[in-house]
Amino acid sequence: MSQTIFFFTSSFHRYYFVVEEDNTPLSVTVIPCDAPLEWKLTLQELPEEASGEGSGEPEPLDQQRQQVTVDEGTELFNYKGNDVESYVATSTPSGLYQLELLSTEKDSNFKVYATTTPESDQPYPELPYDPRVDVTALGRTTVTLAWKPTPTSSLMGQPVQYCVVINKEHNFKSMCAAEAKINADDAFMLAPKPGRDFSPFDFAHFGFVHSDGFGKDRGLTSNKISRAYMAKPKAADILKVCIGNKNIFTVSDLKPDMQYYFDVFAVNSATNTSTAYVGTFARTKEEARQKTVELKDGKVSDVFIKRKGSKFLRFAPVSSHQRVILFVHACLDAVQVQVRRDGKLLLSQNVEGVRQFQLRGKPKAKYLIRLRGSRKGASTLKVLTTTRPSSKQPFPSLPEDTRIKAFDKLRTCASVTVAWLGTQDRNKYCIYRKEVADNYGEEQRRREQNQCAGPESRRKSEKVLCKYFHSPNLQKAVTTETITGLEAGKTYLLDVYVVGHSGHSVRYQSKLVKTRKYC
Repeated sequence: MSQTIFFFTSSFHRYYFVVEEDNTPLSVTVIPCDAPLEWKLTLQELPEEASGEGSGEPEPLDQQRQQVTVDEGTELFNYKGNDVESYVATSTPSGLYQLELLSTEKDSNFKVYATTTPESDQPYPELPYDPRVDVTALGRTTVTLAWKPTPTSSLMGQPVQYCVVINKEHNFKSMCAAEAKINADDAFMLAPKPGRDFSPFDFAHFGFVHSDGFGKDRGLTSNKISRAYMAKPKAADILKVCIGNKNIFTVSDLKPDMQYYFDVFAVNSATNTSTAYVGTFARTKEEARQKTVELKDGKVSDVFIKRKGSKFLRFAPVSSHQRVILFVHACLDAVQVQVRRDGKLLLSQNVEGVRQFQLRGKPKAKYLIRLRGSRKGASTLKVLTTTRPSSKQPFPSLPEDTRIKAFDKLRTCASVTVAWLGTQDRNKYCIYRKEVADNYGEEQRRREQNQCAGPESRRKSEKVLCKYFHSPNLQKAVTTETITGLEAGKTYLLDVYVVGHSGHSVRYQSKLVKTRKYC
């Protein structure tokens, strides 16, 4: 059963359902729409009067409250964040199941899907192996998108259509989140006043019962939202269009030189459920069709290159110089970099991650930099040129080796110890951790992570610590850190960010570690 729920912030909301037989499969999926949630699923024993032969009618709420008061139950699953998360079990015992939720940021809503027949239901469309949305053509007012089709339509014969969402702010992790933005300026809806026609949820179809008397206390009897209390959408900020079963779509009527974010959702027309592809973003071409971008000395420039495309940058120092330092930070796939000084080829290399090049200078010389994008998809990167190597640069200094080393002998069930190299410059280093699935691989990491995204893009709960470090002797420029508070037998993705003087950060190569299962 799939339902949508609205509830107020900073108060726990609990819902219940009964599994009557042992060894029953169970799947519960929670989709945050408007704000991060904290939720957990617990199992409690059925009261004696609820066991045995029953009438099939829902148990009175008061009796369930008494049971909850006596038995807090066994916690099966918990999660904090705004990702779509699921609890799936092939065999569960009979009992009273409690779903408890909390929104700490603001009044919010979410979707929940629960079923005891997950294998036969399969309401959510499956994603293909490569779930990315590609930008295949880019114009001044148009962007063409393409993606691989979902196997749900061809293999399972279920009706599937695609919906595309376009906006100027960020990508969405679910269509529920996109629709929440469409229906409001800053939130899903204006908070309804007491007595207005609005019901947070009707769990009767699946045997759910709300535990805090929300509807009773506020006199809310209808599950329809009053039109008078809906915030009006801004059509110019976000647009949703459903295009049937086509997997190529051209977005038109865009503004030149404007960055847009694109999300694609596969929607099961029979169940009205949806699954999000990995969204993308692109900047439309400039109106003036400027072919060459002028670089300023010591200033970082953000560059976007369409798939298989090229971009030309020009650097003309205003004074004589002995050398030019070129920083290139490739955010996604590798790019090819060519540098010519007054027509003479100085450099031609493929760049992945962060690279620094020192070019010999020449009086009144002009430098032409050509960047060629990847065949796999669009490329974004940051570029800096300067003739002042002695001044503080926006990009932090890096060692030649940016790998993170994990010490296998120091692994425990609750901690891992890692080390990484530093430089002679005093820099700030921040380390983050993220629990991932055991089958999380290098290819998946490359598809999902933007190399230019800094610590500000990470959740606060993933932060381990930040510290300053340097050493005059490069042979001793190494630091270690023991990360504690981990769970036994779990896989974690570790990231170290080094932050420059102006706030620009560079991430070291990510490291997968796994805690010991038995200690």
